[in-house]
Amino acid sequence: MADSSLETSGRRLGADLSPEGVHYTVWAPERKQVTAHIRRARSDQEIELPLTKTDDGYFLATDENGRAGDLYTFTVDDQQGLPDLASRYQPQGLSGPSQVIDPAAYSWKTPQWKTPSREQVIYELHVGTFTPEGTYRAAVERLDHLVNLGVTTVELMPLAECTGTRNWGYDGVLLFAPYHVYGTPDDLRAFVDACHGRGLAVILDVVYNHIGAVGDSTYCYSQFFAHPENSGAWGKSYNLDGENSRAVRHFLLQNVAYWLDEFRFDGFRFDATHAIRDDSPRHLMADAVEFIHARGGIAIAEDERNSAEIFKPVRDGGWQLDAVWADDFHHTLRVSQTHENHAYLSGYTGSTGEIADTLHNGWHYRGQTPPEGKKPRGTESIHLPPSCFVHCISNHDQVGNRPFGERLNQLISPAAYRAVSLFFCLTPYTPLIFMGQEWASSSPFLFFCDHSADFGRLVTEGRQREFQFAADKSGKPLPDCQAESTFLQSKLRWDEITQPLQSETLLLYREALRLRHEYFAGQNPPRECWSVKASPECVSILYRWPHRALEVALWTSRPARAKAKPLISSSEQRFGGTAGEAGPETIVIARD
Repeated sequence: MADSSLETSGRRLGADLSPEGVHYTVWAPERKQVTAHIRRARSDQEIELPLTKTDDGYFLATDENGRAGDLYTFTVDDQQGLPDLASRYQPQGLSGPSQVIDPAAYSWKTPQWKTPSREQVIYELHVGTFTPEGTYRAAVERLDHLVNLGVTTVELMPLAECTGTRNWGYDGVLLFAPYHVYGTPDDLRAFVDACHGRGLAVILDVVYNHIGAVGDSTYCYSQFFAHPENSGAWGKSYNLDGENSRAVRHFLLQNVAYWLDEFRFDGFRFDATHAIRDDSPRHLMADAVEFIHARGGIAIAEDERNSAEIFKPVRDGGWQLDAVWADDFHHTLRVSQTHENHAYLSGYTGSTGEIADTLHNGWHYRGQTPPEGKKPRGTESIHLPPSCFVHCISNHDQVGNRPFGERLNQLISPAAYRAVSLFFCLTPYTPLIFMGQEWASSSPFLFFCDHSADFGRLVTEGRQREFQFAADKSGKPLPDCQAESTFLQSKLRWDEITQPLQSETLLLYREALRLRHEYFAGQNPPRECWSVKASPECVSILYRWPHRALEVALWTSRPARAKAKPLISSSEQRFGGTAGEAGPETIVIARD
């Protein structure tokens, strides 16, 4: 059974640079011999360094002449040319050698930064498609856009090294190595530093629910990295509660510490925590979140269960998370506009009453059984503060898992998109904006990857089977997820931002978030300050603070003119509206 204590101390895995040289540490309890093959950074001299096994299954050695920039691989028994599982960088990609990195070499320009305890407006981005160049350095050049938009927190999709030159990031296998395609580790540090210099917090999406299926070499080091029984649709599960699981937990928790300490991330979004299988007395997430909070960081989960239990203190069996992706809001609002009813969307009507119910509670499912489900989903949530819920109208999943990667603005009318955008920006919950959403980007966000030919063909064929109905209905061929063109189509087109539709939508988002910051004063409004009501044609949120009030009303069809002059309306000409335009509208009115 796993050790329930917080495992953040002990042996530092990988290649650790110190004044005494480079310390190499590998965990391989069943193996007999581990040798490091090192190529000197300055001389190209190659040496072999045998590691000595300890009683607890680790192999250790010190290269007294080692330095930053040295390249190395491991031979583990008869397995040669292996990358370090705790590699800090793979300059030649997943199949190349690991590199010794000096984390202290970078000179931080914002050394006094502390994660702010304010309301968040989160902006999710994929480094490879955020800019034409697809690098950390290029992304820095667009940070002022985010500041001017009203964003407070940048969320990076996963960065762990994976196979090929393009990927969403959820196939990562070397968790400590920032994806080499985007730049060097110091380039990533410069990105985080530049965010902090502009007052932006930065959180990282990490994947601990499975091991990437392609390029996985954990089994070469130890059979105990993967759980012998647990596996899911995405790959093997980490061994968190079985034999020898203590070292695996230590490996993952050390990864949490690594991103916080060496890159100064402000926290994490944990992918699919409902799929992190751990029957230990104390769940891995409880340990991880406790450590993050000790460093002043933020912990957000993606968890489909709608369970309030994960917010409980650790002492009461919870994980004490700060927030969770609450997709019910996205689903009901999307159905209200698109009338889609396939798959998980079949569980939503999109009625104004359902939207209001979701807004009142944070999520809609609180014990009901979805049409596509076999058991009740969710718990009551009214007791949780609004900051616990991250709401969106777009994210990488809801766009990229569509057969053709269409964005919401490509599925509904401009008037409807403006209406739901303005309404979304002014709910009491934490808004998450997916890159390009703020200007109604014309670029799709498609599923793309760059696996080996054989495995890639299987992925392509699997997606074609899954989405053949969409191809048949549209008469268009499905995009090949392995093709470079699929990746290139997904890049944002910054040159379109000055076009009428895009510039007008961007202005709406800027004005909406400006109003949000002005009225919300840096915090999610507490529940006692607002209420939600619905009629068949309208959902409205009424905020009441001392000396001021605000009503945000989403009309499903064009309303009669309000008696009070709106502070802002989605149908204004400056946002692209036209006189007599039919369709939904959001009106925001200041009240005494």
